[in-house]
Amino acid sequence: MARFHEYQVVGRKLASEQDPTPKLYRMRIFAPNDVVAKSRFWYFLAKLRKVKKTAGEIVSVNEIFEKRPEQIKNFGIWLRYDSRSGTHNMYKEYRGMSRVEAVTTCYQDMAARHRARFGSVQIIRVAEVAVADVRRQYIKQLLTPKLSFPLPHRLQRVAKKHRALFQAKRPSTFY
Repeated sequence: MARFHEYQVVGRKLASEQDPTPKLYRMRIFAPNDVVAKSRFWYFLAKLRKVKKTAGEIVSVNEIFEKRPEQIKNFGIWLRYDSRSGTHNMYKEYRGMSRVEAVTTCYQDMAARHRARFGSVQIIRVAEVAVADVRRQYIKQLLTPKLSFPLPHRLQRVAKKHRALFQAKRPSTFY
């Protein structure tokens, strides 16, 4: 089970006499649950528009599921993160079965390489990248046709009748 889920959160400013039909805002947010997704929605909306949680309402929260979860895809992730020295923009590529899996890997990668926690990473955009448009070498090396991984130093299986519980010598693992 993935740590994150993808949510579509739709919200707006509360209706008033000056603005009886306020504009709707929709965001796709990656979060562990819908409560955190709503919280992140208000966090981003307060940064982008002059709307606060106290003067707004959530219209709907829907979980988005992957269309083809059994097929491996390449994903490009545009993100912004706060480090100890400042704010940085970044583009990273991942291979995964779903957008959620790619974003989960991205959060793990950002924590490992840059010590950036969940709260300091802002996912701007996640897009599926075609094979011809892949930029990063660490993803390109996995796209070669007839990719094979050698299996060196394998242990040969001995027939059941010749198998012993203890051996006097170490096994030979090379061919």
